[in-house]
Amino acid sequence: MKIKLAGSAVANAALLALVMMGNAQAQEAAAAPVAEHQLSYNAALTTEYRYRGLSQSRFDPALQGGVDYTHSPTGFYVGTWLSTIKWTKDLGGDGNVEVDLYGGKRGQITEAISYDVGGLYYWYPSNDLHPNANTFELYGQVGFGPGYLKYSHSTTNLFGTTDSKQSGYLDLGANVPVTAVEGLVLNLHVGHQRVKNNSPLSYTDYKVGVTKDFGFASVSLAWIKANTEAYVDPRGRNLGRSAAVLSVSKTF
Repeated sequence: MKIKLAGSAVANAALLALVMMGNAQAQEAAAAPVAEHQLSYNAALTTEYRYRGLSQSRFDPALQGGVDYTHSPTGFYVGTWLSTIKWTKDLGGDGNVEVDLYGGKRGQITEAISYDVGGLYYWYPSNDLHPNANTFELYGQVGFGPGYLKYSHSTTNLFGTTDSKQSGYLDLGANVPVTAVEGLVLNLHVGHQRVKNNSPLSYTDYKVGVTKDFGFASVSLAWIKANTEAYVDPRGRNLGRSAAVLSVSKTF
């Protein structure tokens, strides 16, 4: 906070009071214990579940939710997240739920540069696909201010695609606060999915959106598109076609 003061005794007294108040607040903050174990929950309703630009719910609404645990002193975390889906049935398998299980470590490289590394297992119970849809990826992310660069690398076949181990996804994005409107964030993203040994399935996806925190919930609206025609639903609709996706979420 920047304060401009006139050169008067009143101003000098006010400045002294502010300094003393700031010192007191800083001492209180330093004395306040930081929670070593942090547990949070999240829930969301979205008009469509899009992942890496592709519809996972056949353009229908999806219910989502999860739980996260973080050990604050070390930055280690684990969590799980679930969503309703339809794509495994569309490919001739079964199941209607995606369960993500993940863990990793995040922290600061410098005051301005953050990192996040870990592993994520996508579990599709009873999917009955061959190859199996279940997928494991290792990921690493570097953040700078509102921007980030993330790379995810599969150690298994990628979401049921034959001979696709060692596929990779590069994600470049930013979540930029809009200073003119309190609680409003501009969401920008471009990503590229490389499917090893299956180049016709590789593609690039884009997202431009906004998120507004209303306190009781957050609302996001985004335009999403994947530059591919290789992924279609049983009716022949392109799963990467342009779409506006509206979501309402709450973290508590």
